[in-house]
Amino acid sequence: MEDTTAPSVTKPIRCIVKLGGAAITCKNELEKINEETVDIVSSQLREAMVTGSSSRKVLGMDWSTRPGKPGISCDADDFEDRNLDTSSFIVVHGAGSFGHFQASKSGVHKGGLNKPLVKAGFVATRISVTTLNLEIVRALAREGIPSIGLSPFSCGWTTSERNMASADLSMVARAINSGFIPVLHGDAVLDDLQGCTILSGDVIIRHLAAYLKPEYVVFLTDVLGVYDRPPSEPNAVLLREIAVREDGSWSVVKPTLADTNTQVEITVAAHDTTGGMVTKISEAALIAKLGIDVYIVKAATTHSSRALSGEVRGAIPEDWLGTVIRFGGKGNGFPTSDTQLLQSIEFYKFSSTSLKEFN
Repeated sequence: MEDTTAPSVTKPIRCIVKLGGAAITCKNELEKINEETVDIVSSQLREAMVTGSSSRKVLGMDWSTRPGKPGISCDADDFEDRNLDTSSFIVVHGAGSFGHFQASKSGVHKGGLNKPLVKAGFVATRISVTTLNLEIVRALAREGIPSIGLSPFSCGWTTSERNMASADLSMVARAINSGFIPVLHGDAVLDDLQGCTILSGDVIIRHLAAYLKPEYVVFLTDVLGVYDRPPSEPNAVLLREIAVREDGSWSVVKPTLADTNTQVEITVAAHDTTGGMVTKISEAALIAKLGIDVYIVKAATTHSSRALSGEVRGAIPEDWLGTVIRFGGKGNGFPTSDTQLLQSIEFYKFSSTSLKEFN
């Protein structure tokens, strides 16, 4: 049975943001960060989080050096009488080209800590994902965002047969109450039955949303949103709005899909141990059932900036490109005619990786 410590947060959570691994890293180059995207996203997050940030000097909080980069000095006078007012955001990021290779090669996601290769892979995976976490925290800190990296393993999060068993949110709550922005990440964790597994950032977000009730959730990805097939294929259609029913079923609201036999194809990279977009959408649907709107949008674009700021809440602007997944109740928000209703969305073309199906 899942054991989640439900902490008391002194101010409402405005937004939980997922930085997709494919967006913030160069997915075809092992352990390489997409620095341009990370810098733009960090700047957009500052604009969304920090009151008056566009008109005030950015007070960098990374007072250390980086290879090939000048050290950032601290001018104490800049911080005098500066009360940094940040909205309550939580950031969670995926691993991308960090962690997945190590986990896939050693089979960490399948468990078996008694095997030397798995134990070594567990260590290697955590070294990789925590390295990325530090770099994301540093990027946010350079933008004046008071970020604190929190690892699920170190916070005591565990699973049982790959399902969440314990998620202690006390440190997340204390960080928020102290004025910090928690930055969590997908991680290798201990599993009560199989020894260990990989806990994806998308699953982490769903549990954070369930207990902290943010106003909205934003997934930043390397594509514009959810498509009816891989976006590289001809005639791929961007799904603008998906509505979720109380029973967990869901339908495409926009655009109108005349072909009721249309299926949604999702492919999963062979090295991806967390299920890729399949997991992302299934977790997003569970969040939407809580009455929390979820926006899936391409990172480092004007569309992501508008989603982060909350500008696209409510009616979706025609010039905004992305996918909104929201609760539609027992019928509200759903098309009703046979030509409009997509009866079911079936995911296929799975890899051999064991994936969590929709329910």
